[in-house]
Amino acid sequence: MPATLPEILLAPQAKPQVVDDCQALIDHQVSEMSGISGTAIKLAYKTVNKFAADHVHHQVEALLPLMAGQLDPYWADFHTVGGADFGDYLTKRGEEVSEALLSITDARAASSTHPTIVKAYQAVRGNAAKHVVAALPQVGALVQKYA
Repeated sequence: MPATLPEILLAPQAKPQVVDDCQALIDHQVSEMSGISGTAIKLAYKTVNKFAADHVHHQVEALLPLMAGQLDPYWADFHTVGGADFGDYLTKRGEEVSEALLSITDARAASSTHPTIVKAYQAVRGNAAKHVVAALPQVGALVQKYA
């Protein structure tokens, strides 16, 4: 039986690097966005970073256990079916996986006490699923890097 994702990604020796890699993945995904929705996301991201420069990093650190937990059933199934590329596995279940992950950020936004950040999140939430799906190959590669 393979280790669970929380065991892998939250291990004391791995977690700081996983958080840094997630931050780098987010920064890269945002920088690559284009079009109207990409511009809106870049603006929201810039607003959040201007409001609190370390906010995204702290959110990644806080949300990583929840994200690992949401991805864990997919990880277990990936091993059961004998998959080779976790990113490909996630992408084939893109809508389902993106909604599972976004349920975490939705709950976080609903309980936030920072109206500027909540407003920025709400401005981009409508198109968020397609951006999460687009990032799933990289998410899978990140997970496999530590597995």
